Amino acid sequence: MDIQYELSADFTQWPDGILDRLRERGPVHRVRLLPDDDVWLVTSYQDVRAAFSEPGLSSEDRYVNGTGEGDHLGGSMLTADPPNHTRLRRLVSAALTPRRVEGLRPAIARIAGELLDSIAPLGSTDLMASYALPLPTRVICALLGVPDEDRDQVRAWSDVLFAAPVDAAAVADVLTARSALRGYLAELLAAKRRAPGDDLLSALCAHDDRLTDDELVATGVLLLVAGHETTAGLVAAATLRLLTHPGLLTRVREDRALLAPAIEESLRMDGAVVLGVVRYTKRDVTVAGVRIPAGEAVMLCTPAANRDPARFAHPDTVDLARPENPHLSFGHGIHFCLGAPLARLEARIALDALLDRLPDLALAVPPAEVRWRSSAVRRLATLPVRFTPSS
Repeated sequence: MDIQYELSADFTQWPDGILDRLRERGPVHRVRLLPDDDVWLVTSYQDVRAAFSEPGLSSEDRYVNGTGEGDHLGGSMLTADPPNHTRLRRLVSAALTPRRVEGLRPAIARIAGELLDSIAPLGSTDLMASYALPLPTRVICALLGVPDEDRDQVRAWSDVLFAAPVDAAAVADVLTARSALRGYLAELLAAKRRAPGDDLLSALCAHDDRLTDDELVATGVLLLVAGHETTAGLVAAATLRLLTHPGLLTRVREDRALLAPAIEESLRMDGAVVLGVVRYTKRDVTVAGVRIPAGEAVMLCTPAANRDPARFAHPDTVDLARPENPHLSFGHGIHFCLGAPLARLEARIALDALLDRLPDLALAVPPAEVRWRSSAVRRLATLPVRFTPSS
């Protein structure tokens, strides 16, 4: 065992230093995240990227515990290997087309404007709660065909799902929320079959001869939860980066074309996961010269890889002129995130509108007081800001 630490609240707030030290000591480590929860952590960019395509590594936890019961995204393409993954991804790709994503542009702009109409007169707000989170929630619910009146409940279930399971009560809350969300989606999908609409869930129901009921529900959970949690984190983190780097903020205000590289740098430096993407060894595998036995959990540590100086010059600096930015925040290979184009589109529109409507936006607290949520999915808990009120 190289080093032991717990995935505590403190680690969630400031993980970069620990991960940097691990990467500097070597590309692969056996670490303890929680009591009785040991994993192999891969930290270098080259080896993380290669591991995404390693045939001896599986997305299916049956190679370790054989149940899948602890994973609320179990049964979706996220936790499947080919050929099931290939089938599920093809069906979702056919429904989530570039044309459908681009068609959301007016709706995203309208939602951003409506939220900012409510925020602008206030003079201060928690931008996480009032803007970064509700915007992608409304977008993904509209895309999937979730009724407006159900949005708050769906978001509440999602919040519980990604809370850190620090004790038995928290674990029970997660299991209850997972059951409730899956039950809700099962009923919603049944309604879509009876009366299809022009939405993504209805499009998936059209292929239910190629999807089991469990797969449909699991896919719905994946799209719904991942479709707003990660984008909310991106919008808030990118805003925080700009507000804590005044020179960058000025440049982006004056040249909105720089929003695209600013978003990519935020994705690289503040990706949606605290530790990375878990895989399981189907057989003995060798990663960076280290033999990992069959039946082990392997964490592909994308946050450490994204700050690897062997791949990114000045990795701790926001560089809007970085010549290329092949970060791994959306994964790599067959599991590259299908929602990446939508996340980028939402972030671009959200930040553009924010800079237009709140020209003197600033943090309302010192940067060190901004807290991250204690969760495997990395996003800010709050983002207190201030600005000159306007109508």
